[in-house]
Amino acid sequence: MKAISEPRRRAILRLIWDDEMSAGQIADSFEVTFGAVSQHLKVLRDAGLVVVRKDGTKRYYRADRAGMGPLASYLESMWVSSLDTLAALAEEAQREEAQRDKAQREKEAEP
Repeated sequence: MKAISEPRRRAILRLIWDDEMSAGQIADSFEVTFGAVSQHLKVLRDAGLVVVRKDGTKRYYRADRAGMGPLASYLESMWVSSLDTLAALAEEAQREEAQRDKAQREKEAEP
């Protein structure tokens, strides 16, 4: 699907997957302009991936999981897989740091 082929749009979807956010809040989460976020949201909205709720002058966006059908499951599994990989990398880095610290302490303890 072309709407999610752009990494920034996938990141926006992830951001509003569980929570409703205004375009300004979304823009603040990335280093892009409000206008760029607005364009991404329009593409996502036109593709039926995002719903909008108006409240006064503000608009709040959230992912339309029900409207996505099987795509919602695919995106969730992709994000979970990415988080699992990130967690494994963080754990490995922590183990390596602990080994370096232990080696440093042993070296400092030598007479």
